[in-house]
Amino acid sequence: MLPCMTVPDAMAQVVEAVRGAFTAPTFETFRLLVDGMLRATGEHTVTGVWVAAGMAGRRHWARAHRFFAQARWDPDTLGLLLARLVVMLFAPSGDLVVVVDDTLFQRGGKKVYGAAWQHDGAARGRDGLGRGNCFVVCGLAVDVPFMGRKVHLPLLFRLHVPRQGPSKTEQARALVGLIARAFPERRLHVVADAAYRGKAWRTLPTSVTFTTRLAANAVLYEVPPTGVAGAANKRGHPVWRGPKLGSLAQIAHAAAWHSATATVYGKATTIQYTTIEALWWGSMHRTPVRVVLTRDPGSSKPFDFALVSTDLATSALDLIVRYSWRWPIEQTIKDCKLLLGAGDARSRVQAAVERTVPFQMLCLTILFCWYQTHGADTDLNAYRTERPWYRHKSTVSVDDILIAYRRARINPIHPAQSTPEQTPTQTLTSALAAA
Repeated sequence: MLPCMTVPDAMAQVVEAVRGAFTAPTFETFRLLVDGMLRATGEHTVTGVWVAAGMAGRRHWARAHRFFAQARWDPDTLGLLLARLVVMLFAPSGDLVVVVDDTLFQRGGKKVYGAAWQHDGAARGRDGLGRGNCFVVCGLAVDVPFMGRKVHLPLLFRLHVPRQGPSKTEQARALVGLIARAFPERRLHVVADAAYRGKAWRTLPTSVTFTTRLAANAVLYEVPPTGVAGAANKRGHPVWRGPKLGSLAQIAHAAAWHSATATVYGKATTIQYTTIEALWWGSMHRTPVRVVLTRDPGSSKPFDFALVSTDLATSALDLIVRYSWRWPIEQTIKDCKLLLGAGDARSRVQAAVERTVPFQMLCLTILFCWYQTHGADTDLNAYRTERPWYRHKSTVSVDDILIAYRRARINPIHPAQSTPEQTPTQTLTSALAAA
């Protein structure tokens, strides 16, 4: 006789924490699809996920398709509810680091909404193009104890259709605004790559900073002294910008450099850096920014890397470390595509296209929240006991977390026979209500 299949208690709590995003019937479908996403080992199409959830022949498969194409639920509401859970579990205090990026999910067919030829970072060849749906992804970079590193947990998404509607930068700015309104008491630090420079970041709230890579040909100006008139003994409002600075290479040649060791991209690295305050007129207009130039010791170049940030209070070395926290979003996108099958669904109508990929990527966030409450040490200790030759293994991987969920999914113990240790003493929903 097959063992009884039940959803683990901790997962039931995580899913219950986002019940407010759905109606009662839709929530039941959502719960089944999340379980199917994490259990599926083959292609993660909508029907494949439905089969993995054990619903084939029990409930009609059209229910799964209606969840994405017709049901009443909003990915933004779901993402913000999950954001509260992520903050409670992984970042209960301190500043929040928000990372934005975009990725292309390749799709063909004339009837696929929003599919177009556009930039694909994973494309082979010289043109770097691919056809499909591009999503702007926004989430939190948090310290995950059982991973031993920063991990990006995706939360909010926007489908980007080229030459229609707002740009990627404007969409990212809108997503950051949602997170800022959800956590008005917390300070947010937004990190993005060079593709997200633009005018959209000029009107950030006082609690939000923005850090990105500076263009090598950026035109910088000195910050004008406060209250200086347009010219001596003449009328006029205070000047908006000071004299034009030289190129970044000229600034680097004239600067005083400092040397320090910092943990960048997970490794202790010795770097040289220098910093100035300026106005980046073309992008940030009158908002003062801090420019940080870095180079490797012994480098023959004037500088190797240039950062710009609206955060004037943080040291230059901390800004360099903060920008390195952008990299986890690349690994998260890779894990979502390869391990959770994000993008495998063959949705075509607008509502389904706009909601299927966000749902699939949010399942990774749900999985991490489950594992945080599940107890990671027991799995790692068991792994090292069973395989003592893996002496270097000190953290779990996303693969390990998925395997742990699938094992916990097979529960031969009847709920009535569960011990007090197996029964949660406090649900996540009550903890969120009290937060």
